[in-house]
This record gives sequence, C-alpha cells and structure tokens, in this order.
Amino acid sequence: MNKKITLAIIGLGSRGKNAYGAELLTLKNRAEVTAVAEPDEERLKIGGDEHNVPRERRFHSAEELLAQPKLADAAIICVQDRQHVPVALAALRKGYDILLEKPVSPILSELQEIVRVAREEKRRVVVCHVLRYTDFFGLIKQTIDSGRLGKVINIQALENVRYWHQAHSFVRGNWRRSEETSPMILAKCCHDLDYLIWLSGSRCERVSSFGSLSYFKPENAPKGAAKRCLDGCLAKDSCPYDAEKIYLTNPETGILGGNVEWPIDVLAEKPTEESIREAIKNGPYGRCAFACDNDVVDNQIVNLQMENGACLSLMMSAFTSIGGRTIKVMGTRGDLWGDMNRNMIRICEFGKEPEFIDLGKPERDFAGHGGGDRGLLLSFLDLMEGKPADSSITTLETSVESHLAALAAEESRIHNGAPVEIAPMRG
Repeated sequence: MNKKITLAIIGLGSRGKNAYGAELLTLKNRAEVTAVAEPDEERLKIGGDEHNVPRERRFHSAEELLAQPKLADAAIICVQDRQHVPVALAALRKGYDILLEKPVSPILSELQEIVRVAREEKRRVVVCHVLRYTDFFGLIKQTIDSGRLGKVINIQALENVRYWHQAHSFVRGNWRRSEETSPMILAKCCHDLDYLIWLSGSRCERVSSFGSLSYFKPENAPKGAAKRCLDGCLAKDSCPYDAEKIYLTNPETGILGGNVEWPIDVLAEKPTEESIREAIKNGPYGRCAFACDNDVVDNQIVNLQMENGACLSLMMSAFTSIGGRTIKVMGTRGDLWGDMNRNMIRICEFGKEPEFIDLGKPERDFAGHGGGDRGLLLSFLDLMEGKPADSSITTLETSVESHLAALAAEESRIHNGAPVEIAPMRG
C-alpha cells in the first residue's frame, strides 16, 4: 500500500474546513491531515476533531504551526488574502510543498518574491484555480485543443456573481474592501482570468478595463432603510438584499429552506435558526447592504489582447439572478457556447449540425465549483505521489499570469481604461 500524503491545513474557514477539509474526509485512503491551525477556537476544535488531529498538533496560528518541526508533506494555506504570501514563504522555508488558496497576493513584489523563494527551496506550489479542474472547462479545453474550432480568435466570458453572493461576500463579508484583501477582479475573477489565458493557449500582452461600485452605496438605500436589517427597516418587504430573506427564508440559501452549508455556515459553525438569527442581529452579515464600509466594484469588464493575436473579454456583474459562468469561444472553423450553471455546452463546426453536450447538473454546488474543488485535490495528490504532472495543473508560475492580468486590469480601471502592458510586470 502506498504511503499516505500528510497535510497540514492552515486556516479552517469556509475553504479550509468546509471545502478542502470536507473533500479530504472522503480521500482518507490517500491523504491524512496531521496538523491544523486556526485562531477561532470553535473552528479549531471542529476541524481537529473531524480529522482526528492530536491536540498537541492543533495550533492557534500559522506562526505557531510553522515554528514546529515539519509536521506534514504539504501545507494547505487558506488564510486571508493578505496573509497568503507571508505564511507561504515561512512554509516553503520550512520545507513544505503548498496548496495555496487564491489569490496569491494583490502586491506585485510579493508575487515575484514567492516565485523566487519556491525556486530556491525547490518546493512545489499549486494555486487553487479550481475551475480548471471541472468537467465543464476540461471539455472546452479538449475541444479547443482538438482543432475542431480552428484557431481561436475571440473568447467572451461572463462571471455571474449573483445578487445575494455580492451582498454576502463583497458588501457585508470578508472581501468587501480592496486594501484589506484584494481588488474584486483579483479576489473573485482570477479564476476566470486563469481559465481564459489557459484556453487561449497564450500569454497576455496588454489589458484594458472599466468598472465601478455603482449600486451598493448609501445614496442608493431604499426609503426607510435602517442601518441593520432587524432594526425596524421599513424597506424590508421590497428589498432583495434583506438579510433575513437571504439567510433564513430564501429556498436556496436560507436555513428554513433546509440549507446548512455555504453561505449559511459562514455565519455560524453550527447553523440553526437561532444561531443564524443571532448572527444577523449582531454580526456583519446583518448590516444594510447600503450602509457597509465596502469599496470593491460591483461590475467590471476586462479586455485582454493575447500574444498570439486572440482578443478576450471578461464581464463580471453582481446583478444576476443565477450564478456560474457563461462562455463563448469563436474560432476560424467553429464556435462553442457553454453555460456552467446548467453544465451544458454547444459545439458547432461551421457547416455542420451543432452538438449539444449535457454534463449533468449537480443538485447543489454553490461552493464546490462544479466539482473543481475535488478535482484540484486529486491532481495535487497525484503530484505529491510522484505521478506525471497534468499539463493543466495550476502551478505558481502559471497562476502568476492571471494575477498580472488582474493587477493590470485594476490599474487600467483606475486610470479610465488606459491599456496596460503586461511585459514590464513580469520582472
């Protein structure tokens, strides 16, 4: 029997515990969690108990864990955005290979430093661009590479953020302020920029972008709105962003609809009607969506000119009722249309009947990214076990390209859409 890969999880939040940690519980034949770090006592206990981690290997910070002798083959790093590189650098120097939650960093010098240190330490870093590992984008890539569409000339992509997801994560939640985390085009859409660059088969040459925080501002609050949703808000009945609607009564996301997973599990470790109502009453997720301290955009468009001549576009919008991605690939011999929410793809070679492919829609997959979370872990374990690396695996060097495009897009947006060249950013 092959030796199990041992893993240390640093950060037991929504991604560390509820995504990767949960998937690892189904992969016990290949992997074992041998250490965890998390400042929240309740999450630390739950995560440690779920993986049977000895108490002496449960730590209250990344620093505590990384001060110990090496405790695992690899570290899964799921701390907040601005902590990614400092924690990863310490882990690399301790000898860990790393599975690193995206985005790597919003700071160009940090991107350059982590690449340099990973090379110096001869350690492997894989970034969690989980969309590459879905059947949906895997089939699109296979179709492009087969030549059925000819040479790719244009790709048009839409990131449907979903109205309540914007309010949850980017207005009330952890990713609401760019200086505390990352610009939204990096925090939310480095996934999308990564798969666009991957599908195009080329590096990006220049970027232009427009976007703004257009709606979630105090001046757009409905008449009679209160600072908190439970403080006698007179606009409650007509407001789709009302916290009770999103977290309690929404049939998809609300706990009264039977949901105890994301986004509910962000508000309480053990979601019940009582614990969720308490979180809405006193916590950040009960604030009026027009009275928060958010500053990230709620819509943005990014245009990418690729080195091979292809032109790509990505639109990100908060104002959608349905989540997921839609994409259209246009080539010299055919085109392809895909809807990730429906998990359907249409391929048409010019002059032929179109082919429709239904990949099957999962019953529920708000946070599992169409099976990408599991696919990522399987690829990472393959790499750690010494199996031939998949050519599409999101290594650190590969991932940096999407980050450069995102940082260029944000610079362009701030400067009224002026094009930004990528080459000088590569160092």
